[in-house]
Amino acid sequence: MQLSQSNLKNINAQVVGKPNADIFDLPAKVLQFGTGVLLRGLPDYYIDKANKAGIFNGRVVVVKSTDTGSTKEFDEQDSLYTVCVRGIENGQKIEENIINASISKVLVAGTQWQEVLDFAASPHLQVIISNTTEVGIQLVEDDVHAHPPVSFPGKLLAVLFHRYKIFNGAEDRGLVIVPTELIPDNATKLKDILLKQAKKNQLPQDFMNWMQNSNQFCNSLVDRIVPGKPDAAALENLQQELGYTDNLLTMSEVYSLWAIEGNEKVKQKLSFAEADKGVVITPDINLHRELKLRLLNGTHTISCGVAYLAGFETVKLAMDNEEMETFIADLMKEEIAPAIPYQVTSDVTDDFADKVLDRFRNPHIKHQWLSISMNYTSKLKMRVVPVLLNHYKKFTHVPQLIAFGFAAYIRFIEGKQEGDKFYGELNGVKYHINDDKAAYVIDMLQKHQDKKVEAILADNFIWGDSLAELPGFVKAVNKYYEEIKKSSVSTLLKQFKNSKAQA
Repeated sequence: MQLSQSNLKNINAQVVGKPNADIFDLPAKVLQFGTGVLLRGLPDYYIDKANKAGIFNGRVVVVKSTDTGSTKEFDEQDSLYTVCVRGIENGQKIEENIINASISKVLVAGTQWQEVLDFAASPHLQVIISNTTEVGIQLVEDDVHAHPPVSFPGKLLAVLFHRYKIFNGAEDRGLVIVPTELIPDNATKLKDILLKQAKKNQLPQDFMNWMQNSNQFCNSLVDRIVPGKPDAAALENLQQELGYTDNLLTMSEVYSLWAIEGNEKVKQKLSFAEADKGVVITPDINLHRELKLRLLNGTHTISCGVAYLAGFETVKLAMDNEEMETFIADLMKEEIAPAIPYQVTSDVTDDFADKVLDRFRNPHIKHQWLSISMNYTSKLKMRVVPVLLNHYKKFTHVPQLIAFGFAAYIRFIEGKQEGDKFYGELNGVKYHINDDKAAYVIDMLQKHQDKKVEAILADNFIWGDSLAELPGFVKAVNKYYEEIKKSSVSTLLKQFKNSKAQA
């Protein structure tokens, strides 16, 4: 039996949460650019939850912008799909299955553009959501009158211009536009691109005034691991448990956050936020960005070299090891959190850190440390260096765990070029150094064999600052680097844990 609207009556409600029939009669209120798993596992998850609670009462029309693939899987299942939530929350195991009925239909931009424009003229439309990857929010030469325009901003501009014309520029027909692309100030950048494209396309000034004043562009930050469809064996087991097949089945972790920058008017339009505390509408989302960037992403980045060199393949395996788990928790709570370059209380950082540790322990997420090490150097610069510099503004001591992390980074990135790629070696096994700065860093290491640690840390090109000027930092990193070479990362992890126990 395949998941579909007509088959809902045959599905066991004890195994999976099902939508009521009246949900299918709700008007579409959201236009969504993108069909990916993040949108299905986060914004559409919240909208479905709100609809089932009788709060938002609106469904989603999805636009498939790319020419690759088809909408067959959505069409065959009446756009229904299952979200399987798996993970740890407050130390407790969570397993939940939900049939999501938020999507009304999926339109292909290339062949159904007129239908997209027809929906743009709907009096029910209130919200536009997007996730077209970071590449999607870029200014390109585009014709807003094409069917369809080439770029996502071009398509969005065409939608807004069509709506403006249909409603004669009525102020109350403006929309709330919430991009979820993972770039800072995503809505601000998108709005700027639309204005430039509008001028290039010689659209009326009155329209540009309406676009700026009657529509609200909201920067947002999304945070949820949504791996999508599991491997074949896991999928088969799940479908046997559920009692039906689902070609759109989506796995998701428990934790979720959608921080949206907006005022009371935005809150009224995005009433689905009332259904889940994971949706946060606030005038300033920078605190949420800093917490995620430093405590989650920063901890991942500092830890990846340590964990990989210690022999752990995934984050979960590292968290199963007492010494590695202690290192990660102490790094996050005792060194990163107090030095976040933003005004934040320890209660807030402790609460967020505990949630992050639960996420790291999730047995259903197989997050590879080697994947996390991609562009290792740039990630350290963006995520960790601001914390390190702020640490030295606030404290006089060396952050030992961060220093150890930098030592592991240097040991990890030491490698050789083979063709157009770089490889390191651990216990006789080669690993790929997938870092856009690898050529530069490895060349530096080879040129400064005697003082490689100091040379790397002092390099302004790599870090934007000379980390060698931070009191005691070079000495600490060099000590740990030499100890890693002489003994092992695992030995040092045990020493950290033992020294903490004795303190």
